[in-house]
Amino acid sequence: MHTEITRMRNVAIVAHVDHGKTSLVDQLLRQSGLFRENEQVHERAMDSNDLERERGITILAKTTAIPYKDYRINLVDTPGHADFSGEVERIVKMVDGVLLVVDAFEGVMPQTRFVLEKALGAGLVPVVVVNKMDRENARPLEVIDEVLDLFIDLGASEDQLEFPVVYTSAIMGTSTNDLDVKGENMEPLFNAIVEHIPAPDVDPDGPLQWQVTMLDYNEYLGRIGIGRIARGALHQGETVALIQRDGTIVQKRVQKLFAHQGLRRIEVEKAYAGDIVAVAGIPEIMVGETVADPANPEALPLLRIDEPTLEMTFMVNNSPFAGQDGPHVTSRKLRERLFQELESDVSLRVEETEDADVFLVASRGELHLSILIETMRREGYELQVSKPHVIVREENGQRMEPIEEFVADVPSDSVGSIIEALGFRKGEMVSLAPSEQGDMTRLIFHVPTRGLIGFRTEFLTLTKGYGTMHHRFHEYGAWRGAVTTRRQGVLVSMDTGDATAYSLGNLEDRGTMFVTPGTPVYEGMIVGEHTRENDLTVNVTKAKHQSNVRSATKDETVRLKAARSMSLEESMTYIEDDELCEVTPHFVRLRKRVLNKAEREKSEKRKRQEA
Repeated sequence: MHTEITRMRNVAIVAHVDHGKTSLVDQLLRQSGLFRENEQVHERAMDSNDLERERGITILAKTTAIPYKDYRINLVDTPGHADFSGEVERIVKMVDGVLLVVDAFEGVMPQTRFVLEKALGAGLVPVVVVNKMDRENARPLEVIDEVLDLFIDLGASEDQLEFPVVYTSAIMGTSTNDLDVKGENMEPLFNAIVEHIPAPDVDPDGPLQWQVTMLDYNEYLGRIGIGRIARGALHQGETVALIQRDGTIVQKRVQKLFAHQGLRRIEVEKAYAGDIVAVAGIPEIMVGETVADPANPEALPLLRIDEPTLEMTFMVNNSPFAGQDGPHVTSRKLRERLFQELESDVSLRVEETEDADVFLVASRGELHLSILIETMRREGYELQVSKPHVIVREENGQRMEPIEEFVADVPSDSVGSIIEALGFRKGEMVSLAPSEQGDMTRLIFHVPTRGLIGFRTEFLTLTKGYGTMHHRFHEYGAWRGAVTTRRQGVLVSMDTGDATAYSLGNLEDRGTMFVTPGTPVYEGMIVGEHTRENDLTVNVTKAKHQSNVRSATKDETVRLKAARSMSLEESMTYIEDDELCEVTPHFVRLRKRVLNKAEREKSEKRKRQEA
């Protein structure tokens, strides 16, 4: 399947979270004539797994090939969330241009800056796409000014500053180069890609060089490497030299070779320089490694893989309710599943510990971890996880920790409470300025990563749901001392049984409940948040004592306040060091590590004596 190099375009589509990248790719796919008239195509077709669809985020970068006239456009849809920024950094190495998508109302956001910095640094040609032109508050001209300021800030070259602009509405499926002309279809965007993005600068006749940029995993084919051929041609079945990260060269055979056609991978016999292809049959292949001609094995520069900044303990579920909900409960199953995840996720680290039931998992952030846990519970796994901890480094005898750049747009009347909350979390303010969005203020802070663990819920409460917050890794900085996150104690069940309305009604003035009448609870399970800073052991299973005496007013129906519902992310980040989050296919429970009250008190006493 030879495509003339001059008629090939390799483009990454980059943007901040939720600025409409994936919806835009949808429209390009639909309008390219790839699908039959009667073919059912999902919304956000590129987001292929259930979690991506539900959350409306792209987790893994994906490649698609779109035909347009005589051209073949290889389009890579990248994640916008900071936890998956490592993907973006590597993807810019295999494309020649970027579509920078910016929301016509929100304008430039923190992640826009990050992805653009990577693209400009790699010398890519940009096309700016102002999306969501259908929004009633759209302000495209101001947004273009913001984008231009950003390009100048990032030191763009003169050529890069001459970027073309296309105004689009992914929902309507329209695009235009001129604000005075109403768009009808995606042709102006297709034309901008073809005219402004250069063909791949590759050598079709030299000895083979192909670098792995992304990994995928298939239970039949095993690990699959994806990347662009930089030089020469690649044939199915040929023997190649794999130059590993440590410089070792091993001979391997390309068992299967795939090219992209629309959303599908199709098997091909041969692929040429400039093509983005997938290779199966090299089980130990890693991101950044080069596949080369055995007679002339030259390595391409290694790609940097982001180091994890957060770690947490995954362990076998040993609660009193273990094994009641999911089929996969043993340490062997847990180990197999975690190591299988390493086949396709290069930003993850899994370490075995002295305890066979406990594994240390390190990642790029809490969303990265919660996606893994959510995927596992849907596959039928039961497990327990500890509170996430940041990975600390030693540099020149000094303790260093990851610091995030935190950017928030908040209602002006919430500014004081947000500054105070971030002060507790050891945040340092960088700037405070009125936002472009009405009565809003933009705050920029540098905050330790551990200070932002679990902050989203508090942030939404303080801003009454109107605030937006984003953060990304900034640097490793000096340790900033103790951070105050949760300031309340918890209510812990002293008994096993079903929670009763009578007990919950009597405990309402003690705190906020996490359980409702009829919820099965066990000794040591956390059932609510205390109003004070200490933990309190309570009985939530006590039924009302029946007697033959009736009051004049008869029994009044117990009216309970609504219980607080906690998502998986909230639960993971809510717990303290002496607590665990139990995750099963249908339940997320919080518990104390030591379930028995007397044993807990003994353990705490021992710790105080040791300290």
